[in-house]
Amino acid sequence: MGLPCEPLVRFSDRLYFTTFPAPVPSHNTLNNQSDLPKPAIRPTFQGRGKAPASPEDNDATYYFFTMDASLPYVSFFEDWGPLNIAQVWKACILIHELLEDVELVSHRLVLYSSSDPRRKANAALLMALYVMIVQRRAPWEAFHPIAELEFMPFRDAGRGRSDFNLSIQDCLWGMWKALQHGLLDMNAFNVEEYEYYEKVENGDWNWITPGFIAFASPMDPTWVRRNPTVYNGAASSSRSATNTPSRATPASPAIALQRKLPQPFINCLNYFEERSVKLVVRLNNPLYDKGLFEERGIDHVDMYFDDGTNPTDEICRDFIKRSEAIIEEGGVVAVHCKAGLGRTGTLIGAYLIYKHGFTANEAIAFMRIVRPGCVVGPQQQYMYLRQTDWVKWAAVDECRRTSASETAPAIRPVTPPSDTSDNALATAAVPSTPTRAVPSSISSLAPPGQPRKTPAPKRPAADTEDESEELAEQADVLGSLGAVAPTAAPRGRVVVPKHLRAKGAAGAAGVRQVPATELVTRTTRASTRMAAAAASASSGSPGGPGSGLRSGVQRSIPLGGHRPASAAAGSVLDRPVTSLGIRTGGVGGAGSGSSTPNKIPRLAPPSSSSRLPARRTVRDPSPSHSPVPVPSTSRLPTLIPSKRSYVLKPPPPLPLPGPGQHPRLGMTLRARSADKDKGKDKDKDKEAEKEEKEKDRVQNAWMSGSAAKEVIVPGTKGERPLLRNVRRRRSSFSAADVVA
Repeated sequence: MGLPCEPLVRFSDRLYFTTFPAPVPSHNTLNNQSDLPKPAIRPTFQGRGKAPASPEDNDATYYFFTMDASLPYVSFFEDWGPLNIAQVWKACILIHELLEDVELVSHRLVLYSSSDPRRKANAALLMALYVMIVQRRAPWEAFHPIAELEFMPFRDAGRGRSDFNLSIQDCLWGMWKALQHGLLDMNAFNVEEYEYYEKVENGDWNWITPGFIAFASPMDPTWVRRNPTVYNGAASSSRSATNTPSRATPASPAIALQRKLPQPFINCLNYFEERSVKLVVRLNNPLYDKGLFEERGIDHVDMYFDDGTNPTDEICRDFIKRSEAIIEEGGVVAVHCKAGLGRTGTLIGAYLIYKHGFTANEAIAFMRIVRPGCVVGPQQQYMYLRQTDWVKWAAVDECRRTSASETAPAIRPVTPPSDTSDNALATAAVPSTPTRAVPSSISSLAPPGQPRKTPAPKRPAADTEDESEELAEQADVLGSLGAVAPTAAPRGRVVVPKHLRAKGAAGAAGVRQVPATELVTRTTRASTRMAAAAASASSGSPGGPGSGLRSGVQRSIPLGGHRPASAAAGSVLDRPVTSLGIRTGGVGGAGSGSSTPNKIPRLAPPSSSSRLPARRTVRDPSPSHSPVPVPSTSRLPTLIPSKRSYVLKPPPPLPLPGPGQHPRLGMTLRARSADKDKGKDKDKDKEAEKEEKEKDRVQNAWMSGSAAKEVIVPGTKGERPLLRNVRRRRSSFSAADVVA
């Protein structure tokens, strides 16, 4: 027959737990009798198989010890556990010393307790805490040996029936999280200090974490007698809404020295000053003058709410904000209510949930181990219901802190830096704002310049071009702006504006003569034909030798440049030109007054629309002629779609455009007509194109007549005369750039 105890529960190779029915035998009785029967061992299961029994079970010797009498729980009312942190520390020291005892190396250690459910739960918790703290096992591993046993749950320090219970698992998980977050260090725990200051006569306070001290409200009887209204709570209702200090009579240092404070209060003031307490939070009616703390450099704030009730969200927010700021700076927050249990534990527990991720059960269980009696009555349910909200607060605040700490990405400037030194230009990347996909080798490319009208590659004029295209080539305006409708004038004469005729036909006195060295030449097809006509007039035989019909004659423009070296002396380039672009000398010499071919390009017909056509780049029909440099101050041209409704024939080698697309710029032209669609026959399209060509020939007939006149009126550069059609325009930028 075995011992009258429950089967032994195996925690490790040498640690076991069991219970004896009351009254329990003493450990001397169990250890001194050699003829005691062997106790039974509860089988442990791992998965579906049964754990193998040790071959030494029958021959093993056991050493029994108990802590029921040495570590009793001192209750407030109906509470009975768990044991405080000092008792846990003592239990761990006792178990560890027994395991290290050389006389008990061959013995199995059995912790036993009474079968009373309260003592049984406390003893089992002590064994599980030792396995978790000293042997460093996980909470579930420490609880696994006793998982199938029934234990009475822990309750609060209140009266009546318990409506909120804590289990051994809650205590294990609460202690484990505290150890993981550095809120509890058993190696640095001072058991003597803990037991001394937890007594009411010495101050009644406990360290909850390294950042919090929970203590009962100090009391100054002299101050209470002088402020009976404040002590009775008459002003508590107004303070609960504003959380402001009470309006009590301030105590000067002289008054504080004259009266004698209670010893617990003096211990509290001295201890808080030594331990870097930065803030005292009072949750109850004032029982002392807060100036006593402020004189020692400790801030004081009131967050009153009634005893046994729950704080508002404003109080919780304010408490968490203040506490977090002080603790992060290395300070300590001391919190108290009347007894330092219910309201104090509620706010500190809210901070543990907010900051360290405790659950409500874990926070309450941990606080009851370090300060028994924390969180009473409905405050337990309040913490359980609000724990999710406090976790959300923490998540939102963490997101805000993360967003505030992140630096904004650097924005690449769209303009070059002000530093134009050689080193800066050599090292700094040229900023740009691309309008399309930027190639990977953009760093090696030169920065894009201002769009300008650069002459296109030279191409000889085709003999098959129709008359309208040849006339359009002659409609090149390079003179002043603001032209009016042309008037008839005999070909071969230079028509001078009216305001200049009074000053003389061969060059007025007020007209500046531009020397040939300030001219920049540019060759066009129209200038070639005019040069041929001039040569024919001078020789008397049109089209004879020296006519230069295809050789290309350079036309002079006063742009501040220099004359090319290829220009021979006495040529057309040597004749002076006025600032209006009119030649003042004939072929025979300057100022001779002989008639010369017209050197001014014809104007395009005025359009009925108010839109100004864009300028175009002149092409050089001579393949052998070298390109002429273009001024750097070029204007960004404006592209205006053509008013003609027919589709132009694209020149080679560009691909044929789609229906309704401009052959050069990809711009959509106006529809041919409203009644035309894809179902019309090709014959009707051809007839329509013939009719449109005929209309175009009639419209441009005035340019080919012998009575055509051209009048040049001085204007500004902002007003351009009607130039050639947009379809013949050539520019240095592509059609895709314009469309984009």
